[in-house]
Amino acid sequence: MLNWNLKGQLAAKPAKNAGKAGQTDMIVAEPPAQKAKIALALGGGAARGWAHIGVLRALDEAGIEIGMVAGTSIGALVGGCYLAGKLDELEQFARSLTVRRIAALLDLTIGGSGILGGMRLTKRMQEHIQGLSIEDLPKPFVAVASELHTGHEVWIDGGNLITALRASYALPGIFEPVRSENRTLVDGALVNPVPVSVCRAYEQPLVVAVDLHYDLYGRSAVVRHKVGPIGPDVPLKTPTNRLGLTGVMVQSYNIIQDRISRARLAGDPPDLAIHPRVNNIGLSEFHRASESIDYGYQEAQARIADIRRMQDAFSR
Repeated sequence: MLNWNLKGQLAAKPAKNAGKAGQTDMIVAEPPAQKAKIALALGGGAARGWAHIGVLRALDEAGIEIGMVAGTSIGALVGGCYLAGKLDELEQFARSLTVRRIAALLDLTIGGSGILGGMRLTKRMQEHIQGLSIEDLPKPFVAVASELHTGHEVWIDGGNLITALRASYALPGIFEPVRSENRTLVDGALVNPVPVSVCRAYEQPLVVAVDLHYDLYGRSAVVRHKVGPIGPDVPLKTPTNRLGLTGVMVQSYNIIQDRISRARLAGDPPDLAIHPRVNNIGLSEFHRASESIDYGYQEAQARIADIRRMQDAFSR
């Protein structure tokens, strides 16, 4: 009979009476217990979502094994590419973005359901994950979307990977909705910005959430305010004027995501949450990917010890 040595290799260990005539008994030591895998709930956050890349880098470096990924919006994009083995390509693409390159990727549409068609971005994804289905991924993956006509929360756990990612980040008014199987799908952040509940439903024992809105607005507050007149003699001069139409829409959705996230996470909290400090990065500043990735990496590194303690406590 065999036991495990310190290196995890099988080796014979003699019993106390080994060496006596006719005595060949062996003592067997149990193999070291494997640490529980963690499920990742990657939240939405537009340009801030590049921080998910840094989080995944830190977890991989620390040897933290991922058992499942559920993602919303850009969280689905990063999580899907990670499980497809294309995180390097995605990071290279993100870090290469400049304001000019972003403009070249935008395909404006007139008379459609969104300002941007999104097909140029789809073509870039097709270069790396064309033909992949969610069933091809090595770990369970769920992309969260919203059904436009019913308001249903849609969990996409099968089918074409690119279509699933597009549906999850199809921000209403910005990207064209995705039509699939008689459903009109838009950004999942409208219903479940940080999909902890998805991981729970898949019976994952340990759930780590990556929330990109935690330090953006602070606690919800009610402010008493008295309005003054607005007319020709009182010009409206506020930061809103400088945001533009797209900026106002995205910022409004961001407030919605923040409030929904707080409500849902209060009712179904993760076992551990990672909060990259990305509040200084604008929602449309995709060209600041390097900063976002670094923020995610640093925050995840700071929580590695907590994750290991959580795994150890679960294994006892």
